[in-house]
Amino acid sequence: MIRSKEARRRAVYVAQILGVTGAYYLSGRLGLTRQVVVDGAVVTPLWPPTGISLAALLYFGARIWPGIALGAFFTVSAIGDAFTVSRLGIVLGNTLAPLAAYALLRRVGFRSELARLRDGVCLVFLGAFAGMLISATVGSVTLMLDDKVPPGRFWLVWSSWWAGDAMGVLVVTPVLLVLSRARWPRLSDRWPEACLLAVVVVMAGFFSTRSSLSMIYLVFPVIIWAALRFQLPGSAPCALVVSVLAITAGTDGLGPFAGHTLMEIMANLTVLNGCVALTALLLGAIVAEHQNIRRETEHAVVELEALVEQLAPPPGPSSARYDDDPPHSGR
Repeated sequence: MIRSKEARRRAVYVAQILGVTGAYYLSGRLGLTRQVVVDGAVVTPLWPPTGISLAALLYFGARIWPGIALGAFFTVSAIGDAFTVSRLGIVLGNTLAPLAAYALLRRVGFRSELARLRDGVCLVFLGAFAGMLISATVGSVTLMLDDKVPPGRFWLVWSSWWAGDAMGVLVVTPVLLVLSRARWPRLSDRWPEACLLAVVVVMAGFFSTRSSLSMIYLVFPVIIWAALRFQLPGSAPCALVVSVLAITAGTDGLGPFAGHTLMEIMANLTVLNGCVALTALLLGAIVAEHQNIRRETEHAVVELEALVEQLAPPPGPSSARYDDDPPHSGR
């Protein structure tokens, strides 16, 4: 019995490792369809594997790191023919970055439900901004030492690398954390409004990212609508849809991205995706936190009313006893 349980536990662990490896590789190949070459370095405006890696660590724990390392190895190996020392450094950086982000989030008591504002802030500044400094730094330094990036262009490559990894955490990780707790909604829920929101976010994202009128700001009312009405389960997928549409239009040079240089397009995509992700994540967390506070307050009021009713003296019997007593005559 003990051996069978141990064997089953090992089989589950191996399956989890292989699942994370496959998800990393497939998302990496998908991200490379919109790759941009900056002075010999291959970067993307959005690198989904970083978001998948951090979500896997938050869900399975640090023991899942071999799956991240294997996924990074296979993804980097698929970019070119020879596996050089610089690519080994990239694999190391892509493995250490989500592990560092996971350690920082665990240290501050991060909750994957993202039902508090502090959790959203921690995911932004510790998980995305701080954690991804490692992958960008290690990758850029190894490419510079391998003479694939000139020293004068180091910071350009570094900033592009960091932005793509950070956007992967901001856009992909919240969606995966929401899906891990998703339950099929009841038919009595707000299905018509949710369907309308899905249609509107696709139409607004498609029009704003491809129109020459430069009306990219049209996506923000939709993101706010999703966060106010559906919290993070609504705002996170909307942010992902908008980011994907924006990246597709930007790398194709369409709409508001037409006529700009590659660096200008990368900067605009980073700012847009960052603002969309921050709006969806933080506003959704604020609304969820307020709703939790309201439910806790209502529950406390109900408990207080029950306690008051329990401690209050029963009406009638005691007062009736004194009224029925005959008056005493004195001397």
